[in-house]
Amino acid sequence: MLPWLLCGLLSLIILAQWLKSRAVRRGLDEILTQMGERLEEDTNNLLFLSTRDRHVRRLASELNAQLKRLRAQRRKYQSGDRELKEAVTNVSHDLRTPLTAICGYLQLLDREDLPEPAVRYLSLIGERVQALRLLTEELFRYSVVLSTAEELHPEDVSLNGALEEAIAAFYAALTGRGIVPVIEITEQPVIRRLDRGALSRILSNILSNALKYSGGDLRVALLESGELLFENTAAGLDEVQVGRLFDRFFSVETASDSTGLGLAIARALAERMGGTASANYCGGKLSISVTFPKKLPEP
Repeated sequence: MLPWLLCGLLSLIILAQWLKSRAVRRGLDEILTQMGERLEEDTNNLLFLSTRDRHVRRLASELNAQLKRLRAQRRKYQSGDRELKEAVTNVSHDLRTPLTAICGYLQLLDREDLPEPAVRYLSLIGERVQALRLLTEELFRYSVVLSTAEELHPEDVSLNGALEEAIAAFYAALTGRGIVPVIEITEQPVIRRLDRGALSRILSNILSNALKYSGGDLRVALLESGELLFENTAAGLDEVQVGRLFDRFFSVETASDSTGLGLAIARALAERMGGTASANYCGGKLSISVTFPKKLPEP
């Protein structure tokens, strides 16, 4: 009789331990699933568990406390980032009027009969003012691009035609520097739903970058996949610099009249329209790729 009781008791202990381990596994699975959702979503919901295991619930309680801290830091960061963008927009906008006035006065002085030293100094001042105007305009454009207040207006756009127009607009500037672009555009129409103005800005900024960095050549290609490629020799660059080309305010010292915002604006606009922008450096060649994948129809 006693052996049977011992067996029964042992069976009950094993069953209890199995049920407890099952509850623990279920609780951990719930934590794993919900943590991924909470980190991806902008929500105030916390972790909730169906298990009553105190160890798992204590773990969930600690994770909930960390989630609250993370959300508080995120809100603080978003608020500060928004204020910074608004400040940059306001400052760049307020600088436009006095800079325009300074340029007007410089033009008036340029008409006067001035001694040679004064003419030289005015020329230097004019160059610095133009550089400041360029930086101000790029700051304003960059802050507007990042602002959620600016709405994009997507429409069916031919990448073939947009690229041809951009190259035509830069052709005189390119050939003026001795750069004859090699153009490879697929004959297959590549249609994407994009903001036409934003796409034009992306292409212009990248071609402007080629004017600064090209060693005398430029290859432009459009693939059927929707990938735009810009490749040129850039002996003055290295892999570290190329890896930072899309960073805000980063510019290579050898590039003249560079604010370091052109490619940052191009990437921001591409990502806002569901695309990607990247740079690669191999064998002295700089390659910039912008891809707009074809969106699948919604089910």
